[in-house]
Amino acid sequence: MRHKNPWVCRRMVKEGLRITQTRMVIIDILTRNPEKHFSAEEIFLMAHRINPGIGFATVYRTLDLLAQMGIIQKMEFGDGKARYEMTEAMENVPHHHHLVCTECGKVIDYTEFTDEEKELLAKVEKELSEKYKFKIKNHIIQFCGICNNCGKRG
Repeated sequence: MRHKNPWVCRRMVKEGLRITQTRMVIIDILTRNPEKHFSAEEIFLMAHRINPGIGFATVYRTLDLLAQMGIIQKMEFGDGKARYEMTEAMENVPHHHHLVCTECGKVIDYTEFTDEEKELLAKVEKELSEKYKFKIKNHIIQFCGICNNCGKRG
């Protein structure tokens, strides 16, 4: 099966996995919506519209497999639901952090870093790495608070 995400296909072949329609439907959903952070249920509903034969358990197992492989990232934002997005290893997915509204659950990708922010993060990574003798490969940062819309209401 030829696919528009060659990085994903190469990764699956390298891991000895088949490139199935279900896997590619899920990758397409997440690739087409990089600003979204979908739950398994939301992904299932979209995938089911594309292919009515896809079951929820299959979608959930596929999400788990893709997350274990590092193709997608599974995140928790405090609402009791796992959310998924493409990893930064994918083309056109910039490194980013998240701003999470604790009132409405809105998640904002923070991608535009100032030079000062980049320097601060590099310093923190370096100090943590030295302090704990730990080779840091990546980091995930999320800030929790109240979005502008919710702040206006209360």
